[in-house]
Amino acid sequence: MSYKVLPEFKYLPEHDWAKRDGEYVLVGVTDFAQKTLKDVVYIELPEIGETFNFKDVIGSIESVKAVSDLLCPISGEIIEINEAVVDAPEKVNQDPYSAWLVKIKPSDLETDWSKLMTPEEYTIQISED
Repeated sequence: MSYKVLPEFKYLPEHDWAKRDGEYVLVGVTDFAQKTLKDVVYIELPEIGETFNFKDVIGSIESVKAVSDLLCPISGEIIEINEAVVDAPEKVNQDPYSAWLVKIKPSDLETDWSKLMTPEEYTIQISED
């Protein structure tokens, strides 16, 4: 099976992605994650204003098959939740890279960004999984 990995994104080994959006960072789950989970039926996300550190659990994603933690790839404050995805979690299965989950105002973007996997590193990892 092939998985989409996009060049402008960075990745956690646990299959969460981060993408710069101006001074903010969008966060979601990867194509590998959504295909592994299969039909996503529920997403639990944090409240706006909550702050998290690198790799903290910020919520969960539930499918008919399993429940998985969502990890925070960037330390900072949650400034926006994608309500459209909360209301229609199947959007993650349709296009996991446009179905972002939260927008974060980073507290230490450069340090955290350097800890994330490049698209090339992530591609190697998922080819071995």
